[in-house]
Amino acid sequence: NKKKKKKNNSMSTVLKENVAPPKGKPKWLRVKLPTGKKYTQLRGLVDKYDLHTICTSGSCPNMGECWGEGTATFMILGNVCTRSCGFCGVKTGRPESVDWAEPEKVARSIKIMGIKHAVVTSVDRDDLKDMGSIIWAETVKAIRRMNPTTTLETLIPDFQGIEKLLDRIVAVSPEVVSHNMETVKRLTREVRIQAKYERSLEVLDYLKTQGINRTKSGIMLGLGEFEDEVITTLSDLRKANVDVVTIGQYLQPSKKNLPVKEFITPEQFKKYEDIGLEMGFRHVESGALVRSSYK
Repeated sequence: NKKKKKKNNSMSTVLKENVAPPKGKPKWLRVKLPTGKKYTQLRGLVDKYDLHTICTSGSCPNMGECWGEGTATFMILGNVCTRSCGFCGVKTGRPESVDWAEPEKVARSIKIMGIKHAVVTSVDRDDLKDMGSIIWAETVKAIRRMNPTTTLETLIPDFQGIEKLLDRIVAVSPEVVSHNMETVKRLTREVRIQAKYERSLEVLDYLKTQGINRTKSGIMLGLGEFEDEVITTLSDLRKANVDVVTIGQYLQPSKKNLPVKEFITPEQFKKYEDIGLEMGFRHVESGALVRSSYK
């Protein structure tokens, strides 16, 4: 038994040589407080008009950078999710009824803030027959009407893989449609619970075959995955014709969520970026502070 244990530790060292043990956040995860004229202006508008962005509610580390470039992320369909993913800080439970005025509210927020590139995401709404797909389509239409020059990225749930619901997103043709894998196949059940690895790949592949110009997906690292599993996930995404991939460090939102198993080094993130580009992705954003809505 002792011999076997030693062998396993050795293997772990070989596979995970470019990770740091989680003893406090490493220096590369320290973020400067957001500053700048554009950020200050937008922060004032958000407070004045009580605008809701994921940037502020999720305390995103890139808020200063993104707002400075005229990018912001908005969450629709409420703030209670029907799924209970182990990595996510959003509350799980029975969501409130749909706010049919929400598309106009989001569009107005984007106009007030002068956003050049808007990212829209949502909780999962498995409680609804249409799973929120109608509000999704109406939100995109409202943003286009009120902000014709704003480019759009929609970070969508899987809609349980139902094609007629995905078709509503395809019909309004956002510039980018994202759906996140979040983690490697082995950890999917623990990290995403009600989601399925293959189903997410099928959703991404379907979007591309239906004519979406740019598809995108994101994965988080530091949950206990091995390098070869990350590479396999990247390969699977490429086979699904995904154009853009984001790779970032998982950070535990609360004590109820899954713990961070390791902090991935900047060198390892760079390695994954190089591997992804070699595979043929149009763009790979890989780094500790990268988030899925990162432009």
